[in-house]
Order: sequence, then C-alpha cells, then structure tokens
Amino acid sequence: MSNESSGSVSRRRFIVGAGATGAVALAGCTKNQTKGSSGGDTTGTTGGSGGDGNLSGSISISGSSTVFPLAVAMKEEFQKEHPGMTIDIKSTGSGGGFQNHFCPGQTDFNNASRPIKDKEAQKCKQNNIDPVELNVATDALTVVVNNNADWVDCMTVEQLKKLWQGGNNKVQKWSDIDSSWPNKEIKLYGPTEASGTLDYFHEAIVGEDNKHRMDHQASENDRQIIQGVSRDKYALGYLGFAYYSENKDEVKALGINNGDGCIKPSLETAKSGKYKPLARPLFTYPKKSALKKDHVAAFAKFWIEHSTSKQIVAKDVGYVPLSESEKKKQMKKLEKAISKANGN
Repeated sequence: MSNESSGSVSRRRFIVGAGATGAVALAGCTKNQTKGSSGGDTTGTTGGSGGDGNLSGSISISGSSTVFPLAVAMKEEFQKEHPGMTIDIKSTGSGGGFQNHFCPGQTDFNNASRPIKDKEAQKCKQNNIDPVELNVATDALTVVVNNNADWVDCMTVEQLKKLWQGGNNKVQKWSDIDSSWPNKEIKLYGPTEASGTLDYFHEAIVGEDNKHRMDHQASENDRQIIQGVSRDKYALGYLGFAYYSENKDEVKALGINNGDGCIKPSLETAKSGKYKPLARPLFTYPKKSALKKDHVAAFAKFWIEHSTSKQIVAKDVGYVPLSESEKKKQMKKLEKAISKANGN
C-alpha cells in the first residue's frame, strides 16, 4: 500500500489501480456545528469558515492500512462540501501510526484496526495526547488462497493457528496441516508488525501466549498480498475484507470453522456475528486537543454521522456500517470530547 495520500484519491483506484469510482450522493450535509477556541497542539492551520459557510484548514491522519480506504472515502465526501479543506492521510499501520506519528503529536487522528494498546496510551499520555476512541465500522478479516488451490475451501481455527504459530517446528508444507493436502511448500503473505491486522490475527488465531511467525512476505501494501497469492498456487495470506472484495476474481477467500461449521467472510456474516473469530471493529482516534479546531471537530462529526451509510461504508469501501444505535453512542462520546476540549 502506498504510504500516503494527498488530494482527492479514489479508494477504488487506490486499491486496484483502476479508474476512479463515481461520486457518492449523500442525503443531507454535516455543517460546522462546533464553536470553540483555536489552538492546541494539532498539526495544521487554524480552521475557519468563509462567507459561504465552507470550512478551511488542514487535518493530518496516520494509522491503519485497513481503515485507510474508509478514511479516504470520508475525506472525499467531506471535501465536496468543504473544498477549502486539506486532509492528508498516511497509511502507516495502526502501531506505526500510534508510535511514530500520533502519540508524538504529529497527527490529529490515528486510524486503527484494533484498540489502542496500554503502552501506546502511556506514550500518548507522556506527550499530553488524549486519544478519543471512536468505532467507525466492522471488518471481516479474510484468509485468501490461490484460485487454483482446489484442495482447500475452509480451514479450522486450529489449522490456522498451527500454520501461523512461530517456534522451532513451524509448518512448511500444506501436508504438514492435513496429510491429504499437497506436499508443497506454503508461501505466506500478510501484514507487517506495525499492522493492527497482524495484532488482531495474532490474538484471535495464534493466541497472545504464542508467537506469530514472521517469516512471511510482510507488507503494508494489501495489493501486494493479493498479487503474491494470485501468482503462486501454493500461497496463502490474510488481509482486510475490503481489499479482498475488490479482488474476488484474483484470489479465493477461505471459510473459517470455529466449531460451528464453515463460515465464509461477508458483510452479512460479520454483521450477524457468525464469522468468528475474525469479525473485528475498526476505529479512528482523534486527539482531544485537536477537537478545539472547528474544522477537525466537523470532520470527526461528519465521519460518525455517515458511519451508518450503506453506500459509503458497505458498497464503496466493503465494511459493515454502524447501526443507528451504535452511531448515536459514538456521536455522544465525540460530542462529550469536543465539549471537554473547549473547556466546557
């Protein structure tokens, strides 16, 4: 995945290198409803609104490659209403964003495909950065194989654990997992150690008490994972559902058997809770001090307000939107943070 995005970037073009998607029509607008003083340690200029009511200013965002396409989609829609806004989004991985950008105070938001860790929260605290956790969607983390891997359509959690567990007796061949499978070496692809996707997979599949093997082809570019698996009959990888959904013809998604039968990844199975244990919440974390800025608060509100959009979140990006009740809960949390940021 490319490391950053500037200007108006189409998510579909970003993911598959094809043409841009058409514009998304939104019902209603989110205007600047937040009044407060400017300042804080946020990156960028002080936001404001011109005579036509449009906001201006800059926002910097780091973090998760999984949340990246959703952030880009929200940015593009926000900029249609506020063309004076500059929003820079870097795809650094959840951990890389917290460690190197957000907690040092260099960005206004950090996207994450898992909750912030205690050590990251502590680093933020040391730098007087107060992150506000906002759930923005649900993902179905997807295990993919080559289209010609006709021996496998489903794997159990235990088989995946055996495959991805580190140590001295790492699985090398498909037949090491199931003797009826090919006696061929498995080429593994996946995210880097800076990725929240790897963190989540480690916890959900490998287990916190076990090591996640790191001899795979690691990349923060999910497109490279798709390409690697598509070119090798005996390859396997994992990544966020949005990237698989844009490349269904190139790779095959495996079903996951967690003891209740084989469940394929989809928006429906993730939303229903059937796709266990790889359905996961996605987050963005604005820093509280940045919410003093009218334009930063307005963008955060816009994102949450449209987190229920089936068009943007599901159709255009490929994740499960929030329910109305979930949206209200996140908006209440955000509005409370904005009020505190402004000393109320």
